[in-house]
Amino acid sequence: MGSLAAAGKPSPALRYPPARRDDDNVDDYHGVLVPDPYRWMEELESEEVKEFVDAQAAVADAAAVADAVLSTCDAPRARLRGQLTALFDHPRFRAPFKRAGSYFYLHNAGLQPHSALYVQHGPGGEPDVLLDPNAFSDDATVSLAMFGVSHDGEHLAYGTSASGSDWITIRVMRVRDRRRLHDEISWVKFSDIAWTRDGKGFFYSRFPAPKNDGAPLDSGIKTSVNLNHEVYYHFLGTNQSEDVLCWEDPDHPKYIYTTEVSEDGKYVILSVAETSEPVNKSYYCDLSALPDGLEGMKGDHGMLPFVKLVDEFEAYYALIANDDTQFTFLTNKNAPKYKLSRVDVNEPHSWIDVLPEDEKAVLESACAVHGDKLMVNYLSDVKYVLQMRSLVTGELLHDIPIDIGSVNGISGRRDDSEVFIHFASFLTPGIIYRCDVSKETPEMNIYREISVSGFDRTDFEAKQVTSITLRALSMIPELVEV
Repeated sequence: MGSLAAAGKPSPALRYPPARRDDDNVDDYHGVLVPDPYRWMEELESEEVKEFVDAQAAVADAAAVADAVLSTCDAPRARLRGQLTALFDHPRFRAPFKRAGSYFYLHNAGLQPHSALYVQHGPGGEPDVLLDPNAFSDDATVSLAMFGVSHDGEHLAYGTSASGSDWITIRVMRVRDRRRLHDEISWVKFSDIAWTRDGKGFFYSRFPAPKNDGAPLDSGIKTSVNLNHEVYYHFLGTNQSEDVLCWEDPDHPKYIYTTEVSEDGKYVILSVAETSEPVNKSYYCDLSALPDGLEGMKGDHGMLPFVKLVDEFEAYYALIANDDTQFTFLTNKNAPKYKLSRVDVNEPHSWIDVLPEDEKAVLESACAVHGDKLMVNYLSDVKYVLQMRSLVTGELLHDIPIDIGSVNGISGRRDDSEVFIHFASFLTPGIIYRCDVSKETPEMNIYREISVSGFDRTDFEAKQVTSITLRALSMIPELVEV
């Protein structure tokens, strides 16, 4: 490879601007003092922050000069770029999920800027592109930010984001003929799409429309703090102005809300967060108890009657399943490695541990499948471990064997007997397994396998390296290539 000296030009010095530390800014969290020396950078309108940003921009200009120098080097950069591009040019899939007999999944043919959403009607159906984000814009700057398919598989609600902006616009498509409906929802941010089981509409979260403070509203440039997050319900075929306001809390303008509808369709769960820490409050509303359903909430009828099940920022709570009023949560309450706990919402102090915290392994995820079964995913000694357990008792039913690698997603529902598992490792960029959990012993089969040209994973073997082995290797430097 050619050197910079051979290029005949010295490399420009990149001197990053020093960041001032404010050692007087210290927070007290339950008796623990936590310094926050760079909080002054949150004051976006201050002259000091503007000067710091300008200084960083100057560094970026210097980096551009350095790139120009590198372009004159003798190194065959084009050849290297071609080799890297060829290695990256392989198909990629995400685990499919099932709605009313149809399978939906994301797929990238190789070098596409965005993965497309596919639909396959039935196990033997022909996969077809349902929504291709690569066609959203000529320069690929508009992306698919989120999506949700109704329980009956009839409608797709999807959110798009332009130029990396956090602002999302939700639109709706009819699945069977790809017809885009007139529904359009703006000013969505930090939200999920939670369809009600009847398919009449969905919950979403948004902020009030921001004021124009100089930057284009959809530019992605944040110049002010968004406050007063709200939860709405949108009925298909209606204007956004008719959406039902389901929850707001002006007394806590920094709270962020996300919603999900329980698999039985009876409850909507409201998760309340204030920071990015793994703690949240958890509220619920019994939709079946609304006298006139959600339609009766149209107009000025107040918010949904949410019940505050967990009203303290004490731990993380994620709903795994419910059987009527029995709710099972994944939580880190007094369990930093996580556990499964159950509560009867009619007796909110009756929490019991269904699957206690493991002494060593971290409970990464749990998915309720095929009635009263649980597919749980542990991270144990730097290795992912899959197990089938009883949702009722937490009892171990079967170990699910997988190679050394990472489980990147599990897709399944209590209505179905098949579970899809997205796996990746040092030896494969991705395998989608299909697990039939209706059998006495669950059967794992390869549903899709991603291949890379010129690489055969069967030529290699992956072995788990323990910390003891790593320490032993560190004592034999002649075996370690630097």
